[in-house]
Amino acid sequence: MSAGRPDPVVAALGMVIDGAEKLARAHPEVERALARLVAYIRRRITGERDLDEAGLDRDFTEQVIYPLVKLLYDKWFHVEFRGAHNIPVDGPALLVANHSGTIALDGVILQYAVHRNTDPHRFLRPLAADFVFSLPVIGDLARKTGGTLASSEDAERLLGDGELVGVFPEGFKGVGKGYAQRYRLQRFGRGGFVATAIKAGVPIVPISIVGAEEAYPMIADIAPLARAIGAPYFPVTPTFPLLGVLGLIPLPSRWIIEVDEPMPTAQLGVHTAEDPMEVFEITDRVRERIQSRLYALLRERDRTFF
Repeated sequence: MSAGRPDPVVAALGMVIDGAEKLARAHPEVERALARLVAYIRRRITGERDLDEAGLDRDFTEQVIYPLVKLLYDKWFHVEFRGAHNIPVDGPALLVANHSGTIALDGVILQYAVHRNTDPHRFLRPLAADFVFSLPVIGDLARKTGGTLASSEDAERLLGDGELVGVFPEGFKGVGKGYAQRYRLQRFGRGGFVATAIKAGVPIVPISIVGAEEAYPMIADIAPLARAIGAPYFPVTPTFPLLGVLGLIPLPSRWIIEVDEPMPTAQLGVHTAEDPMEVFEITDRVRERIQSRLYALLRERDRTFF
């Protein structure tokens, strides 16, 4: 390159840096975000990592994942979060929520909502099916952001460590149900989550989520294709697979997340966990409480989108 002519790569980098500095000066929140990002990169380069036994990477979750989720939470879904005071400020609890939406964004949004609306910020540790952890990239992200296998052993260990554990008793039956069945809770399994809460003596906190059903409305399930690829279902939505990858962009539905009053279990005694009828009765009460609140929130929501 002839003398006096600037290197185009250096020139481009200079323009990017100059633009970033101007943006930071104009928007203090951008400056703070850039400072956090630089600090995070520096920690990664020096090998600083804060992983717990189950694989939660707090630094990665707070500095990389949650800023992205925040955009969905605030700008796309306009989430209204109610009942934050019902989440214990310390100690263990089992948070039980409905599950829906074809792609389980509700779990990610709920994790962020709990972290954002607790002081000090708490991490929700959701229990997920084996299938989730078998997926490339997704499985690793689920681990890093706090997820663990949906087993009583893992749940009891986390509760014993004083964590907030999240469970979605409908499982794939809830996430993969058709749009015609929206906001109709599916069966809550055999009540294993109730037995786990009783054994640990921790409160059960019911949570109702409105909005996820409309993010990816499933109008059909191509079951043969799902079986061929080993998936629980293969969804057809108004945009997927018609629009390909673009069809994975969720619709801008309006969300309300409500945390109900905790249901204590410590007074029941460990023996109650061995009584199927008692466990079923409590499971049914949790389900009915969430179902009734879903219907109430739907009546209160002033619009479905935007």
